[in-house]
Amino acid sequence: MRETLRISTSSAIVLVVFSLVFTGLMAITYQATKPLLEASAQAEKLKLINEVLPPASYDNDLLADAVSLPPMRALGLDNGSKLYRARKAGQPVALVLEAAAPDGYSGRIGLVLAVTADGHLSAVRVTAHKETPGLGDYIDPKKDKNKANPWIAQFNGQSHELAEEGRWKVAKDGGPFAYHTGATISARAVTNATGHALAWAAERRNALFALPTGAKFEEKQP
Repeated sequence: MRETLRISTSSAIVLVVFSLVFTGLMAITYQATKPLLEASAQAEKLKLINEVLPPASYDNDLLADAVSLPPMRALGLDNGSKLYRARKAGQPVALVLEAAAPDGYSGRIGLVLAVTADGHLSAVRVTAHKETPGLGDYIDPKKDKNKANPWIAQFNGQSHELAEEGRWKVAKDGGPFAYHTGATISARAVTNATGHALAWAAERRNALFALPTGAKFEEKQP
């Protein structure tokens, strides 16, 4: 009985010591790799931003010049997000923000777009979707077969006035934007969400640029 108890106690002590050592090593490894992981995440974020906003158009630390947005129905976002502000020589250049189309053919379509200080869409990119491969996934330029002139590039340079006048629609709905036959739902979802986000950002651009870095944007109630 005593021998059994001694063996059990020894085994328990060994297990506790092993767990403590393993946990300590994991903590040390995490602390050592954390800066690298954060740097990698920042680099990927900046790479995506530079797809919608030319790097030469701004000279500030764009990722540091950010404000927080609460959940925004107008942007299709159920959770808070970050909005980044590009400047050159201290002057406003563009706002970079997330948006989403909740009504894609296969569900939510994530977007990132840049809106210039004069209210034009610099560009928009799809960040996440589940649209049908080979049919509706042309909304992502990486999967669009037309590499020279991808479908999503038709929004580049368009003015917020088009959205505010209710004309930011695919051609099937009476607007100027093309779509692929048989995959109208995907195109319509991205088009509508992009127009709503452009109009939202253009209307609030002065207030958004004026906020202190790190501040939280609060929508004014009418």
